[in-house]
Amino acid sequence: MKQIRNAAAKAPTLWQKLGPGLITGAADDDPSGIATYSQAGAKFGYSTLWTLLFTFPLMVGIQIVSARIGRVTGHGLAANIRAHYPAALLHAIVGLLLIGNTINIAADIGAMGAALRLLIGGPAHAYAVAFGVLSLILQIAIPFPRYAPILKGLTLTLFAYVATVFAVQVPWDEVLFDSLVPSMSWRADYIVVVVAVFGTTISPYLFFWQASQEVEEQRAAPGERPLKQAPEQARAHLRRIKIDTYIGMGFSNLVAFFIMLTAAVTLNRHGITDIQTSAQAAEALRPLAGDFAFWLFSAGIVGTGLLAVPVLAGSTAYAVAEAFRWPIGLGRTLPNAKGFYFIVTVATLLGVALNFSPVDPIKALFWSAVINGVIAVPIMAVMMLMAVRQDIMGQFVITRRLKFLGWLATAVMAVAVIAMFATFGT
Repeated sequence: MKQIRNAAAKAPTLWQKLGPGLITGAADDDPSGIATYSQAGAKFGYSTLWTLLFTFPLMVGIQIVSARIGRVTGHGLAANIRAHYPAALLHAIVGLLLIGNTINIAADIGAMGAALRLLIGGPAHAYAVAFGVLSLILQIAIPFPRYAPILKGLTLTLFAYVATVFAVQVPWDEVLFDSLVPSMSWRADYIVVVVAVFGTTISPYLFFWQASQEVEEQRAAPGERPLKQAPEQARAHLRRIKIDTYIGMGFSNLVAFFIMLTAAVTLNRHGITDIQTSAQAAEALRPLAGDFAFWLFSAGIVGTGLLAVPVLAGSTAYAVAEAFRWPIGLGRTLPNAKGFYFIVTVATLLGVALNFSPVDPIKALFWSAVINGVIAVPIMAVMMLMAVRQDIMGQFVITRRLKFLGWLATAVMAVAVIAMFATFGT
């Protein structure tokens, strides 16, 4: 009986089982994403809600693929691409990721500064610098086993957007109908918004981050090895990855749904259709939904930004460091991974600097999501090709179901991007 009690006591809780998938999903709802979802809801009302139901299984499929690649091989995506594909392909992918992530970091830090200014007053640019420095300190000074729970705890800030919906009146019958029966348009602005939503929910940095976090957790746990080398550990970890990713992506899209719905039921219904930033969306909510909704929305921007900026900078560093065979990982100290932390620092500080440049932060905020949609296609295609190769995955090549979901997600992103370019100028 004592052994049974001890075993039960040591059994991990659901919260303990959640990790890379939950953090990845929550980071997907960054300030840039909040702006995109707010723009969609404000401009088109309920007619874009279907996108978040549609993308959920696609997100799950492609993120499980990325996580499995990391856990099975013991290496991140860039390291696997370097080992099995031409250098030109690797450099193109990493270069595009670096550009997209830096723009995204700039947009997120700027949005956080603007949101804090709304809450307490003061200079938004100074707050942006402070958030950038804080992010660097968290990543460089705190060991990974202590840092990961901080990121995990920050995911709870997204519940602010769930609470916001209940501060306003929602016609749930209309919402349900428009969510399940898409009312699509071939207008150029509608197509661009849909591509931006897809690019926000299915983002390249999420693939690199989740794969690398699986590697980090495997290296940090005593006795654990890549599944290709230790197949006896596969059953527990593949099941954990599946649960973690389903919950993480479900949480991500649920929050995104509520953000879009809040904008639709308040801003769109009152004729406010031109929302450019997440802070502008929060400010516009105040006279329509009251101070409580305004505070929740604004505080959520700051909280999710504190989660997303380290993920963006970290995924960039993983990709670049793996491409150049540098020592990598948040689990390493600064002296043992100078190149890795150099990229973290450069990506973050460039993001801060862009907020002081002539670059229009409003355009950067939205177009970062569109850029993500464009560069996701080749990255997803390479991931899917790797995931079915036995020389890379061994006996753990992906199942038919994951093949279907992964290639469907890739095809959907490709079609959306082609449609966007086809509508430009019309």
